[in-house]
Amino acid sequence: MSTTVRELLEERARAAHIALASETATRLERYFELLSHWNRTINLTSLPLEPPTEQSIDRLLIEPLRAIPLLASTVRVWFDLGSGGGSPAIPLQVAHPAHRLFMVESRERKAAFLREVIRDMKIQDAEVLCTRIESLVESRSRNGSADLVTVRAVRLSASLFSQLDGLLKVGGQAVLFGPGPQKLDLPRGLEIQYAEAPLLVVRRRTI
Repeated sequence: MSTTVRELLEERARAAHIALASETATRLERYFELLSHWNRTINLTSLPLEPPTEQSIDRLLIEPLRAIPLLASTVRVWFDLGSGGGSPAIPLQVAHPAHRLFMVESRERKAAFLREVIRDMKIQDAEVLCTRIESLVESRSRNGSADLVTVRAVRLSASLFSQLDGLLKVGGQAVLFGPGPQKLDLPRGLEIQYAEAPLLVVRRRTI
């Protein structure tokens, strides 16, 4: 008999020493079901979903939950960049909701998926912005407005750090998921708060 999403999620949460409330597990399971269904026709993730594997559960659900202890207790404005298949944004909003979450995704079909997740799961205070990250940064004040920025980063580039610098308010955090050891060249206003793969947390300095 194959392991269900719920069983594998609870097993991987225990292995990561994460306390997982029953309601949170139920909602994360529903998100995974929606992702699996849409992934049959839209390339949302290359991770194996049918059947679920430890790798897919860890990357899509457990990694976002691992970031929660590193975050501020209250997050008012949050931008998730290149939201794609919805992780880390959806799991984090389920388990550690922000007052306002903006999922930034330039591809319309993926944006449609994200809107459907919001509708189906009745996720409060979440909105999808179908725009390019560069356009978003240009429209914001240079001083930034975000308490939190998240991104599943493949490569840590100077342009990415420049975007984070433009979006974050003073004292705000950026959490990058998935970066391995790489050379970091941070803008003057940013500093590393936490670095242990697969998480990198960067903070905008207060001075």
